[in-house]
Formats: sequence, structure tokens, C-alpha cells
Amino acid sequence: MSHTPHELAEEFPDKIDAMQELKRTDGHFRKLADDYHEVNRAVHRAETNVEPMTEQAEADLRRQRMALKDQIASMLSQ
Repeated sequence: MSHTPHELAEEFPDKIDAMQELKRTDGHFRKLADDYHEVNRAVHRAETNVEPMTEQAEADLRRQRMALKDQIASMLSQ
């Protein structure tokens, strides 16, 4: 398992400009990106045992991160 954070710029390297524009102009996108960042950091802290948690809690965070990423990807593809 990788302990590297899944930053949005790394997940969507070809969409960096679009993400910056959407963060500036679309409140919903900005909230999704902020929520993704928060959940992503929590997953990373769990993976590196900075903030240990149960496997179930970590799996739930991963699912939440994936759902946010899917919503972000959908907005970026429009």
C-alpha cells in the first residue's frame, strides 16, 4: 500500500488550470476540492500511523475520498 498522498494535481495533472478556475468560480467545486483535501490528509495520516484508526474507519475514509474524486472528475469532464 502506498503512503503517498493522492493530491488532486497528481490525480488530474492535465486539469490543473481547470481546477484552479473552478475553485475560483464554482463554490460547489471548491467545497468538493476542500473536502477531498481534508479526507485525503486523514487517509494519509492513518496510513502513516500519525493518527492510527481501525481498518474499517480507514476503509470508510478511502471510500469517501473515491466518491469525492469521482464527483470532481465528473465536473472536470464537463
